[in-house]
Amino acid sequence: MKLAVVGAGSTYTPELVAGLAGLELEQVALHDVDASRLEVVGGLAGRMLDRVGFRGELELLDRLDESVADADFVLVQIRVGGQAARLRDETAPLPCGCIGQETTGAGGFAKAMRTVPVVLAIAERVRELAGPDAWIVDFTNPVGIVTRALLDAGHRAVGLCNVAITFQRRFAALLDVDAARVVVDQVGLNHLTWVRAVRVDGRDVLHDLLADRAEELADEVQLPARLLEELGAVPSYYLRYFYEHDAVLAEQLEGVPRAETVAEIERGLLELYRDPTLDQKPALLEQRGGAFYSEAAAGLVRSLAYDIPEVHEVDLRNEGVLAGLAADDVVEVPARVDSGRIVPLEQAPLAPELLGLVQHVAAYERLTAEAAVTRDPVTAKKALLTHPLIAQYELSEELLERLALETVTA
Repeated sequence: MKLAVVGAGSTYTPELVAGLAGLELEQVALHDVDASRLEVVGGLAGRMLDRVGFRGELELLDRLDESVADADFVLVQIRVGGQAARLRDETAPLPCGCIGQETTGAGGFAKAMRTVPVVLAIAERVRELAGPDAWIVDFTNPVGIVTRALLDAGHRAVGLCNVAITFQRRFAALLDVDAARVVVDQVGLNHLTWVRAVRVDGRDVLHDLLADRAEELADEVQLPARLLEELGAVPSYYLRYFYEHDAVLAEQLEGVPRAETVAEIERGLLELYRDPTLDQKPALLEQRGGAFYSEAAAGLVRSLAYDIPEVHEVDLRNEGVLAGLAADDVVEVPARVDSGRIVPLEQAPLAPELLGLVQHVAAYERLTAEAAVTRDPVTAKKALLTHPLIAQYELSEELLERLALETVTA
């Protein structure tokens, strides 16, 4: 079995590859357009694989076609424009009174517009060169929009995010049980989800968690405990951009952009990675974000490759899973995965206070995926007009200029 990682110059990659080492892979191909960065990151990845006794072949490649040729799995984790583009996404909306965030709102729109065409071009090479039943596993943000674009183009793709597995591990720690016994029923759209059930050995214990640990859970997502209690659910931390918009905007106007912090962390990580004696992930990586990323990836690939049924939180077509959304909307829900099959778990309808917001953002994602492919400026403005954090016509026009989307032309 061959697995390719596109965007392997990411500082996440060594941990990801080490997590995949137990999958009996014969070949791992790491690809990045930045050959010098790939050499540094790939060097640590190789040492970590040696440390755990990996017996397959590791290749570092700057040629995409060679990387994806005959692959069974292609993991895509690119950042078009690098941290400089992220900094623009986070700061350009602020003078307009809009939150700057790399996956949500105007910043997420800009990232989608840059990213979707590149991912689709990669996917076309996968279609041409990879194995006949190859899976594209997308980690590239905004995951919901990128996955939708891939599925719209007919690719065998699934989206994956680390929010659910992070919640799973946190709930397991609070309950003092093994994480394998915990299934998190998190539903909605990517970065717009709520945990509506936490099952331990099949029994829902969310009510008990909210009764006994609401303050701790609220601290995790930076929202008031009474909100969690009234919703009867735990929102993902991305819901803070909606539920406390003004407070977040004030913080961003006064604070240091996350992009600057991440860029500094990455410089430090790359310097550490250059140490030829380093053969395990440094503690600094914990500050980068993306907790349990490698475990989520390894678990999903294992279930898809082998007859090992497990529940994973994934992004896939709705097709009736969540009432009130179109069949072709891309939702994020738990699904049973095994031997190339992904079957979402049955879901009760969303409560009105959740469904309304989900429908709003699903419409925005539909328009953004279309705009990213067609490059039509009117569709782009409609997408921004539809997003609940923007929703003003003149503001939509101003944001298009501020986000410097030069490729959106009349």
